Amino acid sequence: MTTFDPSRNSRPISWIKAARKVFETFPEVVRDRANTALTIAAEGGKADIAKPLRGMASGVFQIAIRHRTDAWRVIYVTRVNGRLWVIHAFRKKSKMGTRTPKPEIDLIANRLARLKREVLP
Repeated sequence: MTTFDPSRNSRPISWIKAARKVFETFPEVVRDRANTALTIAAEGGKADIAKPLRGMASGVFQIAIRHRTDAWRVIYVTRVNGRLWVIHAFRKKSKMGTRTPKPEIDLIANRLARLKREVLP
């Protein structure tokens, strides 16, 4: 089930350039599903395929998409300067469980800290 109300005002969706570049390499079906989930989030809802990213600050979410034999992730934050920011996108390569690999978590934390320094007054 998807939480979605088309009458809601939508926040702008902004991208960290590196995240956008990787996202554009994803298969089209994965990009379409992620874009739908991001639109729902921008309108104040939460898609079924989105969940809070454990170990991160409040307002950091991951979109998890399985396509064929791969797992794809898009990480976004909802509370930075009234915008929804996509801060990371990657293909999950680890076959060990559902945990996000530590190097990816470190990169997400660094991008989030940099975004807050550069965007927030």
